[in-house]
Amino acid sequence: MTALRVSPAPPAPRRRALLVSTAAAIAKPMAFAQPGRPAGKPVTVAQIVDTSAAQQDVSKDLLIGSRAFWQDLNARGGVRGRPVAHQAIEVDGTAASLRAAVAQVRDNGACVALSATAGDPVAEALVDVLRQENLAIAHAAPWLQTSALEVDDRTFPIFAPREGQIAHALKSLTSVGVQAIGAIYGTDADYLLHRRDVERIAAALRLKLQTFRAEGDLTRLAQTFTPGTPALLLFLGGTPELAQLMQGLDRQPRQRYLVALADVNLQVMQQLGGGRSTPVIATQVVPVVTAGLPVVRAYREALGRLFDEPPAPLSLAGFIAARYTAEVLADVDGALSRQSALAAFQRRASFDLGGFRISYDQHRRSGTFVTQSMLMPDGRVIG
Repeated sequence: MTALRVSPAPPAPRRRALLVSTAAAIAKPMAFAQPGRPAGKPVTVAQIVDTSAAQQDVSKDLLIGSRAFWQDLNARGGVRGRPVAHQAIEVDGTAASLRAAVAQVRDNGACVALSATAGDPVAEALVDVLRQENLAIAHAAPWLQTSALEVDDRTFPIFAPREGQIAHALKSLTSVGVQAIGAIYGTDADYLLHRRDVERIAAALRLKLQTFRAEGDLTRLAQTFTPGTPALLLFLGGTPELAQLMQGLDRQPRQRYLVALADVNLQVMQQLGGGRSTPVIATQVVPVVTAGLPVVRAYREALGRLFDEPPAPLSLAGFIAARYTAEVLADVDGALSRQSALAAFQRRASFDLGGFRISYDQHRRSGTFVTQSMLMPDGRVIG
């Protein structure tokens, strides 16, 4: 089994200290008492979310987006006239907690699918656990950021992996004449996980690469930069770590630009005190949250009605993951069950989810969409 990678908890705890209680509150079982609710027997869709310190940021947003979709869907009639019980199962980043979560899913006969597993280490490990347990259940739209994992016939990734995001970001920089870039790793785990991909892609694009390891203090690291440090920096890590780095960059006399990946929430990073003078470009594996696409409009409407949360790419990803799951469940042949749902996913039909395209390739992956947005020092996010 792939070992779960748990990074040591960094400083800047304000957001992460709140996320366990927030996620737990959101994860309470739904009550199907609203007017016009579906009348059939409920089916369960489970979402395994990692609330360990390293993954809380990603899990919380993906959970909110998924919850918004399922609540909105139930108000509109559910799936094939049946309400969907969205069961959020928390794990703590350990192999034992993940196996306990899988046992809980296995023993719930009403559970027809897994959807929007978060974050990446748990999503990757879950692929192995399902294979070892021989549990025939669809693992739909996980936040599976690694492209090195061989996808099997019960896992259905729809978001672009980290490697594609890095390639997109670095290629866009070379297109505007950038010849050198620095890579900053938020933790030792990020360094061990991402270094080879970054070095390989940078070499293929003929970019001169400088590597920086935080060693526990990103603010101090930023203050050690010299005029010879590249003006463009690629950051690989979480939101609180990015905020610490930005606080150090704000004290630098030289203007620099930072590129981050899809695990980062730019708005939260700014709330934590980063980004006051350094523009940040972030890759996204979903459309920008201000886009006019039907799926994005539906997301903004449901989120605004159901939760006191601003739109964010990660919660949009949770919404899209849940909608994809619902689309396939609605297309099941015959009675809706765990077996018939898995068979429907295995057909790997193409979908246009209100402007977000699902189309699998020969490697059993659909995720190719990557775009970027920029957080300006004045707080505006430009797509």
